[in-house]
Amino acid sequence: MIGCIPTPGFVRMVVLVLTVLAWQQVVAQEKKAPVFANVKQLQALRITEPIKIDGSLDEEVWQQAETASNFIQSSPNPGAKEVHPTKVRILYDDESIYVGAIMHDVSQDSIFKQLGKRDDLGNTDFFAVFFDTYNDQINGFGFYLTPAGVQLDARYSSDGEDFTWNAVWESNTKLDGNSWVAEMRIPYSALRFSSKPEQLWGLNFMRNRRSTRQEFFWNHVDPAINGFMNQFGKLRGIKNVEAPLRLSLTPYVSAYAEKYPVRNGDGSVRYEDNVNFSGGMDVKYGINDAFTLDMTLIPDFSQVQSDNQVLNLSPFEVQFNEYRPFFMEGTELFNKGGFLYSRRIGGTPINFLNASAEREQGNTVIENPRETKMLNGTKISGRTQSGLGIGLFNAVVGRQFATLEDSEGNRFKKETQPLTNYNILVLDQSLKNNSYVTLVNTNVLRAGSTYDANLTGMLFRIANQGNRYAVEGSAALSQKYYPGDAQLGHMYSIGGGKVSGNFQYRFTHSMKSDTYDPNDMGINFIRNTVDEDLNLRYNIYQPFWKLLNMNTQLGATYSRRYKPDDFQNFVIYGRVSGTFRNFLSVGTNFNLEPVKTYDFFEPRVAGRYYTFPVNRSIGGWISSDYRKRLALDVDFSYRTFDEHKRQNLGYSVSPRFRVNDKLMFIYRYSRNSNRDDMGYANHLTRSTEAGKQHDIIFGLRDVNTVDNTLTSSYIFNNRMSLSLRARHYWSKAEYNRFFELGNKGELLTSSYPNGGYFPENELPNHNINYNAFNIDMIYSWWFAPGSEISIMWKNAILESQGDIVPRYHENFTRTITGPQTNSLSVRVLYFIDYQVLKKQFSKS
Repeated sequence: MIGCIPTPGFVRMVVLVLTVLAWQQVVAQEKKAPVFANVKQLQALRITEPIKIDGSLDEEVWQQAETASNFIQSSPNPGAKEVHPTKVRILYDDESIYVGAIMHDVSQDSIFKQLGKRDDLGNTDFFAVFFDTYNDQINGFGFYLTPAGVQLDARYSSDGEDFTWNAVWESNTKLDGNSWVAEMRIPYSALRFSSKPEQLWGLNFMRNRRSTRQEFFWNHVDPAINGFMNQFGKLRGIKNVEAPLRLSLTPYVSAYAEKYPVRNGDGSVRYEDNVNFSGGMDVKYGINDAFTLDMTLIPDFSQVQSDNQVLNLSPFEVQFNEYRPFFMEGTELFNKGGFLYSRRIGGTPINFLNASAEREQGNTVIENPRETKMLNGTKISGRTQSGLGIGLFNAVVGRQFATLEDSEGNRFKKETQPLTNYNILVLDQSLKNNSYVTLVNTNVLRAGSTYDANLTGMLFRIANQGNRYAVEGSAALSQKYYPGDAQLGHMYSIGGGKVSGNFQYRFTHSMKSDTYDPNDMGINFIRNTVDEDLNLRYNIYQPFWKLLNMNTQLGATYSRRYKPDDFQNFVIYGRVSGTFRNFLSVGTNFNLEPVKTYDFFEPRVAGRYYTFPVNRSIGGWISSDYRKRLALDVDFSYRTFDEHKRQNLGYSVSPRFRVNDKLMFIYRYSRNSNRDDMGYANHLTRSTEAGKQHDIIFGLRDVNTVDNTLTSSYIFNNRMSLSLRARHYWSKAEYNRFFELGNKGELLTSSYPNGGYFPENELPNHNINYNAFNIDMIYSWWFAPGSEISIMWKNAILESQGDIVPRYHENFTRTITGPQTNSLSVRVLYFIDYQVLKKQFSKS
């Protein structure tokens, strides 16, 4: 065993103390909001005459439909009845379902109607309708509309809410006296439902009154109850409707021009141009009433948002957000279990060249692309009448090559990425009580001798009838297939507890073997670990004292190595957050590592570890009321260590200013200062009589980071917008002393790099001055349903050097005057719906 570790008795004592502390937060008994046991029902009315979607419910048939009213508040005072009534009616025909809603208010001034881009709410009222078309209380669709006519749509699943999903539907709004009206036509092609002659759907409506920040639902959604769609009412009366032939094509054409810097052999910079014209197509085809085929051919991702590049001193890769539409829309099935990290597809080549290693072989790397080219992608997904969700995903990435030059000046190509096929299969069975069981398989096949990979995982959730208690678990087997060899790894997690009510608790046990590796298609930072986590929560949902609500949690995590069975980490953590009656939200948190722990990852050599010091941290945040024209977000964190004078201080300030309902600015300034930070610096291998010896060098360094981000948008109308995002990130790491890592994780005094490690004239410089600067500006015009013209300008600067620049102004000036890449892209995509074409041809 290594060091001083918590004994099992100590762990049990901590668990007991945490339990007692949590129960002290629980007053005599839980306060409960009014219980609305009766599930509301609404009858849809069939129509035979067409409805004009103009925001005026003046057709007589609207008055004949049954009315949904008496909405119930969900926040900030759960259970209260609405004062200003909402009335909703539903009609349907053979092609679409129609929703008409009237939201009464005090006056027009009380109706907030800020413009926004599609799927962006902003500071506005809205109305939403939700359909659980298979009535499984887990999966569904949501359609939102603001008084300014901005559309939002989302898919719902056991993974939560996904606003990246987009459907094509028609809507209109109108202000009418002290009310506003929302009218929607949602074609059946935007939904998935069974082929039963009479449908029974889960149904709910939502209204947001932004002036009072109140949220109302037709069928009460109690925040103390786990789940969302399991708290819906029912929609009846839809009979003898058939899913139409769902076929749509979205061809696109694009033009791309880029000017980028290239370094010459003498260190000077020249600029080269790249002009490209391309085209492609997205295809959606309804295989039957429940399943849909989505395909993208020769996709164009030139207009996605730039990544937030950072200086990475950790042993783990940086995880970037996904902005490519094909990987964001309709992927709720494929994301189950977290086994898919879609940035692997079209990401860094598997055999990305190491410039230093190539130099040792006498080669100079001329061009080494960091991204691969996706050729096509296909998704098939849907759900059967019995609640079985089936998802198939396939993507093909083409070969990628680097350009090298040998010592004689000859240039040649070297393959860094073979032709690669990515596949996912998901089977997801919905069960009663918001429960499910899921099978996931991911598979990566590469041409040539590069290894293949496979992963098979299972997930489940079983909840009791009231969804108050639940047990969840997962397990996975990872496989890597090399020529003549296979590497297997496994993981599992099991946990359960009370998931509803004011007081909630959960205990989780998880394990990842030392050979578990899902990273060919997923992402996993830490393996070879066994973790136990206890989490206790007490939430107050009803207003009390000066607060509208409060959330508290207290927990502890105990971690050991899987192989060998050694202690690794122990953490106690807690968080408290709440919202005051003036809608000022605040929160605080703490983390405590009360004993020395052991970091097996920072040394970056198998079997070695670094003794991580006792430390503690505290943080907090404040967020003001976004209804105000000027709002402010502030957060801070402070962490101190029992090692040298080591401490971390971080804070950010983010004001947001709404000029009017069309123009908005958000600025964020953040600064992090890590004083006497300790981390890996170098790894030296030398031969001795006893064999190879690994000298691991750690460095004592000061790491200071400044991040400035400005985002702005001007919304011309609900179809046209101009947005800007500018970010400058500066991080500098300045090394002061070096240590050698001992075999017991201790830091030993070292004369590195002067102690004979290197010749005097070749001493390494570990200091880093890192800058990343990006500007993304995009104009977007949705000129027809599902059809868009977009123009995007990008400016990018990425610089890393060993000379530290002490002052921000000097550093920023040097950065923006340095080599940079500029690009301009224009893309036109047009949505073609088979049903619309069919009507037009039938009329002609």
